[in-house]
Amino acid sequence: MLRALKALTLGVLALTSTAIQADTDHHIVTSIKPLGLLVRAIAPDSVNVTALVPAGASPHTYQMRPSQRRALEEADLVVWVGPDMETFLIRMLSGEDFENRTLTLMAGSEPVEHGHDHASHDDHDHHDDHAPDHEPSHHEHGEDHAEHENHGGHGGHDLHDHSHGEDPHIWLDPQLGLAMAEQLRDRLATLPGIDRDQLDRNLARFRIALTGAERRIQQQLVPAREISLFTYHDAFRRFAEHYNLAIAGILTLNPERSPGARHIADVQERLRASTQPCLLTEPQFNQQWWRSITEGMDLRFSTWDPLASEIPDTADGYIQFQQSMADAVLACLPE
Repeated sequence: MLRALKALTLGVLALTSTAIQADTDHHIVTSIKPLGLLVRAIAPDSVNVTALVPAGASPHTYQMRPSQRRALEEADLVVWVGPDMETFLIRMLSGEDFENRTLTLMAGSEPVEHGHDHASHDDHDHHDDHAPDHEPSHHEHGEDHAEHENHGGHGGHDLHDHSHGEDPHIWLDPQLGLAMAEQLRDRLATLPGIDRDQLDRNLARFRIALTGAERRIQQQLVPAREISLFTYHDAFRRFAEHYNLAIAGILTLNPERSPGARHIADVQERLRASTQPCLLTEPQFNQQWWRSITEGMDLRFSTWDPLASEIPDTADGYIQFQQSMADAVLACLPE
């Protein structure tokens, strides 16, 4: 009798544990939507995913609302690229409260303050979440900036100005996307009550889908290798290099400041000298810059969105995001 009662008790405990595990909701906050798409690809459906930077805003200039601070404080896990990308998160994520519930995806990055200027982005609860949409004067930041922007190029390639040489737009490269998905799987597996078997199944499914999409896009973009691509800021390089596309020029090396007159003149020179030039604009930034400096030139325009604003928040979203970037380049091909 005692043995039967003990077996019954153990059975009830096992069922209760399973029920708790199945019903546990986890709240994941990501800095930008593409990281959220990776979480959705790997996590069980019960996981809630919220991205901080909204459509139309830029992680380079964003400032959080008080409600978003609360969401961060209540999150089971916060996922970001790192301090070289989301400067607005540096101060908050450097606190002890986030030490064990932050996943920094860019290797070598730590959530510590990198000086007063970066930290100051988080000092105010502004509601002006968007990058400036006015067209600044060429002299607004001085010719020294323009002179600085003209140095450090390799032919048609300018050095990135976000950090000390490492491009933080890591989510654009599908191979790095897969590596980040694997990181997410490992980190999500540490959350109490998570379905680890489901994480493994989702990761396996994602790996197959992404590999197939990568091969398909590789074939689609072969004709685009003869096009000279120009971008607003140096965010497209990870994707372009992965698919052997040529970036011939960049309007501004740092989206937080206006391009200088000398750098604009250099870009105009490259445009005139390029074969089949195409300008990739971004919805987060003012497109009038391109219109004003390319008036009268024979070129094509296309829009790509590195923040996946129009991509559905689904498990297949990251795959669709990769295809959307390929489609933006394909729109540059002559009809």
